[in-house]
Amino acid sequence: MIGDLHCHTTLSDGSLGIEEVIAQAKRMGLDFLAITDHDTLSSSSRAQILGDRYGVKMISAVELSAWDKKRNEKVHILCYAPQKPNRLEGLCLKSCNIRTECAKEMIDKIIDIYPIPREAVMKYTKGSKSIYKSHIMRALISYGYATEFYGSVNDKLFSYPHGRCLVTREYPDVNFVLDLIHSSKGVAVLAHPHMFGNIELMKELVAAGKLDGIECFHFSATDSQQQALKKYAEENELLVTGGSDFHGLYNSTMTHIGKFTTDEENLEKLFKLISKNAKAAKKAGEAAFNQPKEMD
Repeated sequence: MIGDLHCHTTLSDGSLGIEEVIAQAKRMGLDFLAITDHDTLSSSSRAQILGDRYGVKMISAVELSAWDKKRNEKVHILCYAPQKPNRLEGLCLKSCNIRTECAKEMIDKIIDIYPIPREAVMKYTKGSKSIYKSHIMRALISYGYATEFYGSVNDKLFSYPHGRCLVTREYPDVNFVLDLIHSSKGVAVLAHPHMFGNIELMKELVAAGKLDGIECFHFSATDSQQQALKKYAEENELLVTGGSDFHGLYNSTMTHIGKFTTDEENLEKLFKLISKNAKAAKKAGEAAFNQPKEMD
């Protein structure tokens, strides 16, 4: 029993639709799949239906954008199976709006340099909840101003922190995001700690008891780094997860669905946490329902 607990679709910055991703997960022999589009849970209902059709068990999930204010760095948190997903709606909307406003400013800067129509970018965003740099690069490739997504043109325009057209803003504070995940009765896993240099933050969050797991197996970490993360997670009794972080055409490096996975032992641990959260949410709901109503 294995599962890929990190992949993206056209609802965020992936190039394949929900059904294509699930069908590929079936071809790869995966038992479980979590679609973790950025700051949206919109795939959940359709993914469950399609998962049943293809024989792949789906885990409702979202990759939430956050900010480490102490170090001024991005952080991504994977949230699995929130029992009260409506509590995350405001956060998701805010982050999508931040990303889209930044993208619109970047498009304005791009158009000043390259004479492409704005619609050239927007046609690639259909279905997505935000506009991403990958959509902009795809338009530039289509019009012959670049030949690859992550080459010299991308570096010149969008490299952090001095890209010519880069526009960034802070996302919600990571502690706020984690508190909201647990309020929604979801499972919180720190995504790819090495990608954004989140190792010090990881240790602080673990010490504070704010993480349920760490994504140890991801292409951004070397083999030795993956093993060190696994050892650290196990020492702190946290989930050890893995995922391909699949984006299809927009992958920054070669990765395919199922390239990195979560093993049976940790899937079982995840399901126990989900079950525990579901019981807690049900109990809280029953307590609220049974509260005496005030007389008019």
